[in-house]
Amino acid sequence: MSAEREIADDELMEVGYDAEQAHRLHKALRTIADNPSVGDGLQRMAKDVLGGRVAMSEVVRSDGYLGLIGDRLSEMRKAAEELTPEQQAQSEQRAEKLRQEHEQEEREERERREAAERGGW
Repeated sequence: MSAEREIADDELMEVGYDAEQAHRLHKALRTIADNPSVGDGLQRMAKDVLGGRVAMSEVVRSDGYLGLIGDRLSEMRKAAEELTPEQQAQSEQRAEKLRQEHEQEEREERERREAAERGGW
């Protein structure tokens, strides 16, 4: 993303149930914004939310935005259905590795935030 202002996690609380969920949503939006393979529409939507130009609540109420998400999910499902058994196994292994890495990152981030709240940092 450019040097423009980026919203904070708490600005996503309107659609998040708690600070942790808002943090995960913010991280996901940043990933989408930085990934051109998701398509121009989704990338632009994520950048608009992160830049504060569009509220996340507007995204979840908008047929246009939800259509973009649905279209991308359909593309992903079709691609998954066309995988060979070997590709499927490799994909599952990559997904498991990413899941484990994500869980570790989340644990470390939660520990950092808890330490900061206790005044340890």
